[in-house]
Amino acid sequence: MRTALTELTGVTYPIVQTGMGWVAGPRLVTATARAGALGILASATMTAEGLRAAVREVKSRTDAPFGVNLRADAADARERVRIVVDEGVRVASFALAPSRDLIAELKDAGVVVIPSVGARRHAEKVAAWGADAVLVQGSEGGGHTGGVATSVLLPQVVDAVGIPVVAAGGFHDGRGLVAALAYGAAGIAMGTRFLLTSDSPVPGPVKAAYLAATVDDITVTRAVDGLPHRMLRTDFVASLERAGRVRALAAAVRRAARFRGLSGLSWPRMVRDGLALKRGKDLAWSQVLLAANTPVLLRAAMVEGRTDLGVMASGQVAGLIDDLPSCEELVRRVMSEARQVLGSLPEPGGGGP
Repeated sequence: MRTALTELTGVTYPIVQTGMGWVAGPRLVTATARAGALGILASATMTAEGLRAAVREVKSRTDAPFGVNLRADAADARERVRIVVDEGVRVASFALAPSRDLIAELKDAGVVVIPSVGARRHAEKVAAWGADAVLVQGSEGGGHTGGVATSVLLPQVVDAVGIPVVAAGGFHDGRGLVAALAYGAAGIAMGTRFLLTSDSPVPGPVKAAYLAATVDDITVTRAVDGLPHRMLRTDFVASLERAGRVRALAAAVRRAARFRGLSGLSWPRMVRDGLALKRGKDLAWSQVLLAANTPVLLRAAMVEGRTDLGVMASGQVAGLIDDLPSCEELVRRVMSEARQVLGSLPEPGGGGP
């Protein structure tokens, strides 16, 4: 199946594995790339040298194209861009809209630039700045999310920009891929579905918690970092929601200190990143402090397996997933289902199947 996304990135299938912090490391990205989809390394929870090592590890395991997700507001964003360029990474994606200069620097080096957005106006902005494609996530998606469903947001963006659009938020099978293509997308991106594979490094008990969840067990809360964040509903999340602002901020400072030790970042660097985040989202300082603890809460679950002391970002599709295929099995299944759906559709002007 050839689309504008496969032509642009060189992958075999129009499927993207999103850059999930603490999850999308070399193991998952390599397995995704070998399966013919586009794997994206999550760099926000890595040091710059850790990113370089991760890129080289993937390259040592596969010749297939892959990408790196970058934080456009990070103090060392330009250094990380240089790593992407120097190491010959095919695709750079961004969780926040990159500057016009970063886009130009990457494109001049032949890197495909695919920012992630949650609103039509953001898609229009990055398209005008020269982005090669855009990934648009509807409210069904996991992690930080907006309030507009994919089925409403996707066609808006497709109609507004003249570059390929990748659909994210609510996708897990071949039927979703066909639906996205019908809306005009060039492919789909999946996070939760790739997290729930045998190639994902997430601990078994955490995967079990996802598999046991129903659609009603997935909620959106502001208790973690002051922004809408979709995740599994747990007793720990409920405790965060019950905590008063003073207790929440005190805990956030402690976790920020822990993240500094885990990431190797200096306090001045974390302050600079906080300032950038505050400007980018017009946040109060209390929200910036809360945001600083998010990587630690995610790590507690995704790395340490502590479902009782961590948070588990999740798309609503977790309530529909009940198995842990390999990435190769998943991609083949999605493509097989998509072909079956396409083959069952009636011919234009004809009757039913």
